[in-house]
Amino acid sequence: MKGFLAILAAFAFSLPAAAKVKTEVVEYKQGDVVLQGYLSYDESITGKRPAVLVVHDWMGVSDDTKMRAEMLAGLGYVALTADIYGKGVRPKNAQEAQAEAGKYYKDRTLWRARAKAGLDFLASRPEADPDRLAVMGYCFGGGTALELARSGAPVKGVVTFHGSLSSATPEEAKNIKGKVLVLHGADDPYVKQADVTAFMDEMRKGGVDWELVQYSGAVHAFTIKGAGTDNSKGAAYNAEADRRSWQAMKDFFSEVFAGM
Repeated sequence: MKGFLAILAAFAFSLPAAAKVKTEVVEYKQGDVVLQGYLSYDESITGKRPAVLVVHDWMGVSDDTKMRAEMLAGLGYVALTADIYGKGVRPKNAQEAQAEAGKYYKDRTLWRARAKAGLDFLASRPEADPDRLAVMGYCFGGGTALELARSGAPVKGVVTFHGSLSSATPEEAKNIKGKVLVLHGADDPYVKQADVTAFMDEMRKGGVDWELVQYSGAVHAFTIKGAGTDNSKGAAYNAEADRRSWQAMKDFFSEVFAGM
């Protein structure tokens, strides 16, 4: 019995210490515009660590994206939920969200600048290793992540969850420096298979290291519980796709940052 207890005690001490996730509301700027993000990191970890920029969907910085940043912090990353719209700009409904997101779809230079401001702020944090950066996003945020990568930003990995895939300048895929993982609902009515095909062609022509995973039975917004579960509405939560896509992201980041 004593031998068993000794083994059990040794095993317990070999487990990693519980994460002590610290969160902060932070402000930074793009030009003269104040942006308000949400920073998360495990304060029990010393030294610099890989850093992940998390970009919100078309509703702006929300509890969903804050939660994802905290989950990343629990995995040992420092994560910033970026603010693309600006401090205090938080759409109240789908109509307002469509109008706000539309501003950036029409002005991709501004869109990229807002994303880069978040990445620069994150890279400047004392917890972050500026040589180990990644970006991920949801819906509009997935499109943001790709636009940032197409601009030539120094990110090692790019992950999109049910994200926009279209590009006004597909030839700029050659500027992408890191690997790309696209996690997509196979039945998404908003990002159709024609968009997926065009994206794959773009990645091939750009010589990008990319991977695409499509989840059967999943439509748009499959990671967002607030979307409900009615696929006929075009956007709905899918627990299996949510779980599998998060695991795929974890495996991807482990690979991207391995040995660094």
